[in-house]
Formats: sequence, structure tokens, C-alpha cells
Amino acid sequence: MLELSEEEAMSPEHLDSQVQKAQEQLLQLKRQAEQIEKQKRELEELSRRQEELERGRAEMTDKLSRSLVILEREGYDSQKKLEQIRATHESFTQHLQLLESIEPKSWNSAELPKELSRALSTVDDARTEFSQQRSRLEASGESSEMDLPEVASGTAGLGGKSFMQWLQIGFAVTLPLIIFGALALLIFFWMASKAQ
Repeated sequence: MLELSEEEAMSPEHLDSQVQKAQEQLLQLKRQAEQIEKQKRELEELSRRQEELERGRAEMTDKLSRSLVILEREGYDSQKKLEQIRATHESFTQHLQLLESIEPKSWNSAELPKELSRALSTVDDARTEFSQQRSRLEASGESSEMDLPEVASGTAGLGGKSFMQWLQIGFAVTLPLIIFGALALLIFFWMASKAQ
């Protein structure tokens, strides 16, 4: 521009040319700005998605790890329960076979008391084992799910009551006699001390 004369620099054609060049440069700068803005948005989107990946990955890693621990514990508990159920099943099967093998009609009348004692002992053993296994299953929470029947205690000959219940009944029945006897003794000693 320095080589141009002042008149040429001020000529309308030259000014139009300069304006046109400036507009083209401006247009080119706008396109570059839009391109840079687009790249910025793309980078921000990538950054957001990468953060989302890290957050989701951390969340699911934590949830899956904790769930695996819970499932392992449940599997272990289930395995223990299954082993207990199998042991109970085996025990009940053995006692059932023993009970079914009792044949009172085949007993010799001379051996009847001995055979009867042995058979009653087998029934008591079965009843005890049933009660113990049922209690174990109740303690592990299995009995409520299986609904095993209750067993009567071995007190059928005692009117269905346990020894402790009969002891309490006996005490309640004899309490008035004890009180009456104590009062009689007190009166007797009081009278004896007055007579002297």
C-alpha cells in the first residue's frame, strides 16, 4: 500500500477490494470460530460422557461387589440349611424304619416286658430326636416354612402333663394342708407353753 499513490489508495475500486478482502477474512474467521465452537461442544460432550462412564462404572462395581458378597452368604446359609434338612431327613428315616420294624404280635409272651420296654425306648428315642431336630429347624427358621407337626411329650401316661406341671398341681393341692398343719402346730405349741 505504501507503493500506491494516495489517489489509488483512495480510489473506490481499491476500497471496495479492501472491504471485500476484509469481509472474506471476517467470514473465514467466523467459520473458524464456529468450527472451534463445534469442537469445544464435542469435547465437552466427550468429557461429560467420560464422567458418566466413570460414575456408572464405580456405582455398578460397588453394587455388583456388595451383591456378590450377599449372594455368597445366602448360598452358604442355604447350603447349611440344606445339609441340616438332609441330616434331619436321614435321622427321621432311620427312626421311622425302627418304629415300623416293631411287631408286637411276634413277641414271645415270656419276653413281653423286655420287648415292651425296648419298644417304648425306641418310641421315646424317636420322640426325643424329632423334638431336637424340630427345635434346630425352628432355630434356623426352617420349621415355619415346612410346618412340621408338633410332638406330644412322653407324658401320655401322666394325663398329658409334664412332671413340672404335676409338681405344681401337687403343691397347689397340698398347700391348704400345709397351712392347716402349720397353724395346728402353732396352736399346739402356744397351748403347751400356756399350760406350763
